[in-house]
Amino acid sequence: MIIEIEQIIDALRGVQDPDLHRDLVSLHMIKDVVVEDGGKVSFTVELTTPACPLKAKIESDCRRAVEAVPGVSSVQIHMSARVRPHAGLQKQQALPGVRHIIAVASGKGGVGKSTVSANIACALAKTGAKTGILDADIYGPSIPLIMGVQDEHVGVDKERQQIIPVERYGVKIVSMGFLQRATDAVIWRGPMVAKAVEQFLKDVQWGDLDYLVVDLPPGTGDAQITLTQSIPLTGAVVVMTPQDVAASVALKAIAMFEKMNVNVFGIIENMSYFICPSCSARHEIFSHGGGHKAASDLETAFLGEIPLDIEIRSDSDSGAPSVVSAPESPRAAAFEEVVGNIARQISILTANAPIPLKTA
Repeated sequence: MIIEIEQIIDALRGVQDPDLHRDLVSLHMIKDVVVEDGGKVSFTVELTTPACPLKAKIESDCRRAVEAVPGVSSVQIHMSARVRPHAGLQKQQALPGVRHIIAVASGKGGVGKSTVSANIACALAKTGAKTGILDADIYGPSIPLIMGVQDEHVGVDKERQQIIPVERYGVKIVSMGFLQRATDAVIWRGPMVAKAVEQFLKDVQWGDLDYLVVDLPPGTGDAQITLTQSIPLTGAVVVMTPQDVAASVALKAIAMFEKMNVNVFGIIENMSYFICPSCSARHEIFSHGGGHKAASDLETAFLGEIPLDIEIRSDSDSGAPSVVSAPESPRAAAFEEVVGNIARQISILTANAPIPLKTA
């Protein structure tokens, strides 16, 4: 029985992307369909992100659809990914190789935002995504310590007058911490902070990146305003702890992004619960549900819960984020769930964005 390529493509028209609610063929996600003698079929599925949490389901649905075609004896599927750029970043020239910028924010300090930022960046890099992290906390940079590069120094391309990032765990890193001694204090007024953030964005050789994670300082000050005004962010996520007082502060951070016309992908609840290592009982030390409630009140997504775990603190202090040091652990799985949800939000936003008109 002769099988035509069009038969395979028609079968795949029945497979939808669960997030985008459109078939894979119309989304241009099916590539390189080959039909060989004996009914052997192979093709590539090009996902919108390597961090797609529904990769296994999409592959299974494709296999089932093609196996149902009469005469097919075997199906070989290659799963790949191409991160499609944010429309706003395509229009500007300051960061020509960066497809998406994700700001990680918090209304106040002490909620573990930098630990979350580092794990998000490392988790994205583990999927194969080209990833960078910008530590925009000028007064209290902690990313170098969490990433285990506190003794490193950025390079300088004198010809191009650009900073060359430090790299660890597949992540490109830039931080004020590389430009000062650990014991030094940055005593700057607001305009100097804003200028530093702008320089870290535009005068760094970020190169080709799928995702640039920006770890913002807590609050709603100069660094946040500079970032939102200088570069078209793909979106922001807000980290909070579960208690009511933390929720009220987190809402202010979200309100700031909304006033600056920045997409808010959702809320991450850190220190959500504690699992007793002796009895395995769950304790909700800082109450529970604040993140869910805040997300519901603001009609934004709840991206996931990160436990209060001494090993997360230990991993950060040792310079190896949990998704790197303990990739099979429950704490790493919690971070990876959050990253999958963020990647889904970005893919949906990108797919639904209007296509800019080309002019001669």
